[in-house]
Amino acid sequence: MSDFQIFLQLGFQHITDLKGYDHILFVVVLCAIYRPRDWRRVLILVTAFTLGHSITLALATLRLFSYRTEVIEALIPVTILATAITNFFVKDPEGRLRKPASPPAPRLRYAMALGFGLIHGLGFSNYLRSLLGREASIVEPLLAFNIGLELGQLVIVAVVLLLTFLVVDVGKAKKRDWTLILSGAVAGVAIILIKDSELVQGWLG
Repeated sequence: MSDFQIFLQLGFQHITDLKGYDHILFVVVLCAIYRPRDWRRVLILVTAFTLGHSITLALATLRLFSYRTEVIEALIPVTILATAITNFFVKDPEGRLRKPASPPAPRLRYAMALGFGLIHGLGFSNYLRSLLGREASIVEPLLAFNIGLELGQLVIVAVVLLLTFLVVDVGKAKKRDWTLILSGAVAGVAIILIKDSELVQGWLG
């Protein structure tokens, strides 16, 4: 197996690893408001997220950008929680919001995915730098790892859209109810992750 294939596989395994489920949760909640027929919009959304984490992954791996690990570990669940909260206010043609609010415009949601991707990229860089060791050139491993991340993201998206199809289209559940259940569950986990993060635990003493 070539180095490219190895890092491609490592990237895929890293984002789909259930033990490091924070990135999975973000992708899940990012596309929770969509149906399978919205796959083009979801693809653009995931691409925006990929672009964001590609930038900071490259900068941090090349050591052109420094940061405090504990801050990033706390910010990642914050991005998950923030995305989940926006899902609560997205209008659905099947029902009305209990509280009037304007849903985020598609462009705003794409910008959010891009911006939050910058934070997640810093989280990915910790793992990638631990793998690289004393590699003579990191360009090829960096590219392969990033492609692996993208492929993993698409698998996660496919699973979420399939579940949505089974629950909403086959099971005849209301789309908004499914969105609220999925987003609420993810938000709950995100709050726990924020509370248990090293940064917050340090503040709490």
